[in-house]
Amino acid sequence: MTDTPSTWIDINSPTMRVIAARDPDRALDILKRALQLDPKNLGAWLNYAGLLRRSGQADAALDAVNHALDVEPRSFHGLLMKGSILEAQGDLPNAGRSYAVALVFAPPQAELDAPTRTALARAQAVYDKYIDDFTSAMWETVEAKSPAVSRQERKRFDHFVHVITGKAKVYQSHPTDFHFPGLPSIEFYDDNLFPWMPEIEARFEDILDELHQELARGLEAFSPYVQLPLGVPVDQWADLNHSQTWTTLPLKARGKVIAENAPRFPKTLAALDILPQPVVPNRSPVAVLSALKPHTRIPPHHGVSNTRLVFHLPLIVPDHCGFRVGSETRPWVPGKAWVFDDTIEHEAWNNSDDLRVILLTDVRNPYVTPYEHDLYAEVLAAIDEFHNEAAAYTEAL
Repeated sequence: MTDTPSTWIDINSPTMRVIAARDPDRALDILKRALQLDPKNLGAWLNYAGLLRRSGQADAALDAVNHALDVEPRSFHGLLMKGSILEAQGDLPNAGRSYAVALVFAPPQAELDAPTRTALARAQAVYDKYIDDFTSAMWETVEAKSPAVSRQERKRFDHFVHVITGKAKVYQSHPTDFHFPGLPSIEFYDDNLFPWMPEIEARFEDILDELHQELARGLEAFSPYVQLPLGVPVDQWADLNHSQTWTTLPLKARGKVIAENAPRFPKTLAALDILPQPVVPNRSPVAVLSALKPHTRIPPHHGVSNTRLVFHLPLIVPDHCGFRVGSETRPWVPGKAWVFDDTIEHEAWNNSDDLRVILLTDVRNPYVTPYEHDLYAEVLAAIDEFHNEAAAYTEAL
């Protein structure tokens, strides 16, 4: 009678384990013949690889586990075994790479037996050492080739190293409404792209003085930043919707200066005139004083359109405040402005006991041509006219 897989001893049965313990050569022969009949049997390949490893046949074991991974490339046990074989052979870089994938597909700890949990902990330790060694090697190369280069010049390449060593994620622009193709995804823009930056920073004291005069009146002119209407998904804004914990005082909205606030902020509005702001009828520019109360966090979110960028001038910033755009986190420094792409995931927090206030407005994206900017404004005006929403929409920051 011709043998079929069903006539073979179950490779995971107690009987098979006894045979493997007492007569590993016989067990290897049984598994080898089973695999000839069923070369896609993942369990047989893993058991075969395990027996070969225990018998000291490391190269054959590695070949067998590679066959197992050919059957199922995401096999946690196969990846873990491959890493351990490579580690025993002294090939720590490739062991680390195999362990890295095993860690991704590891089941919850509660589902693992004690020996596997021990093996998994070892995999984590080897992987951590691999990343440390790999990171050191990359930075040695960069430092050796960049002796006279400034940190500013190296900024993009340093970010590249952080990405390839797993220290930073890659974040892309994801506008909530209007994605203009072909524009770069840059978290914080280089100040050198904005020759007007020093001039507006020089107005810091004037702007701060007007803010202090306003705060002496209280926060009555500030209103909740998030004001979602009924019927709109609240999602991550549930805690901030119609809340006084994050409020703004508008200086410009829908492309126009706010008449009732303008008399109290003449110097601030004059400073804003320095900026090349996007002009989109009934939408932008927008400019606000943004107040974040103590122990308040603005959740990760994305802006409306990548055709414009966002400018921050920190005015009142207590300790324990911070701001993240994509993979880069920065502290606000009073008087030091920056420009960022708010269509990349970003968030902010005030973990202090005091109020944080910044001047926030939109500026033109330097990678959008004048023709594109003007036509974009026309298209958005047409969109609003089509939906009869020209007087009811503000392009939020």
